[in-house]
Amino acid sequence: MYQTVGHQAISYYAEAMRLPVYRRFISGTPLSQTKDYEATPDDEVEDLYDLLVEIQSHTPFEAVAVGAIMSEYQTLRVLNICKRLNIKALTYLWQRNQQELLHEMVATDVDAILIKVAALGLTPEKHLGKSVKDLAEYLIQLEAQYGCNPCGEGGEYESLVLDCPLFSKRVVIDESEAVAVSTDSVCPIGFLNPKVLHLEEKPGFDVSKSQRELLEPYMVVLRGSLSKSLRE
Repeated sequence: MYQTVGHQAISYYAEAMRLPVYRRFISGTPLSQTKDYEATPDDEVEDLYDLLVEIQSHTPFEAVAVGAIMSEYQTLRVLNICKRLNIKALTYLWQRNQQELLHEMVATDVDAILIKVAALGLTPEKHLGKSVKDLAEYLIQLEAQYGCNPCGEGGEYESLVLDCPLFSKRVVIDESEAVAVSTDSVCPIGFLNPKVLHLEEKPGFDVSKSQRELLEPYMVVLRGSLSKSLRE
C-alpha cells in the first residue's frame, strides 16, 4: 500500500514546501488482499484512516490527492477512506497514458531519481540514483521491449523527488547506501538508502509567491494534463 523506500526525505519535503507534515507509524499489515476493501481492524489501511481523522480534528480539509495511475488496489482503499470521512478523492492521474505523464513530469521540472529498481532492463548498479528525466526515453523503450510501465506502476521502480517548482529549496542526498534485495541474473532488485540529506537554497526562488503563481509558467502543460484526465 505504501512506498517506504526514501522515507527519510519526507521531513525535508515539509520544509521545502513550507507546509506542515503529518506522519504516523504503520502498525497494521495488509490483511485484506481482495481488490475491494472494507474496514478491517489491524489492516495497514486503517493507519491512514486514523491519521486523516487526527488531522481532520484540528486542520479541516475537503479532499485527498491520490497519485495512483493504474493501481486499483491502492485507489479503492483510498476511496473507501474518503467515503468514510465524507471527503473527496482527487485522482487526476488515474488511467492516464503513462508515456504522456512521464513527458509532462519532465516538462514541468519535476526532478526525481530512481530509488528502487525491480524490472527487466533495470539494474541497481546502473540505474539507481539516475534521474527520471535522463531515463525517460529508456523507460518508454522498456515498455515496448518488456511491457514495463513507464511510470513504474507495476513496481518496476520507485522514485524520489528532489526538486519541483513548489520547492523553495532542493533536497540533496549527501550520503547513501545501495542495498541489494536480489542478485538474480535476469532481474536484480535493489534500492538506495539515503543516509545523509540536506536542503540547498534555490537562487532566485521568490518565497512571496503563492503556489498558483509558482506553477504559472507550467500552466499550459498542467491545463492540458487536467483536460486529458477529465476526458479519460
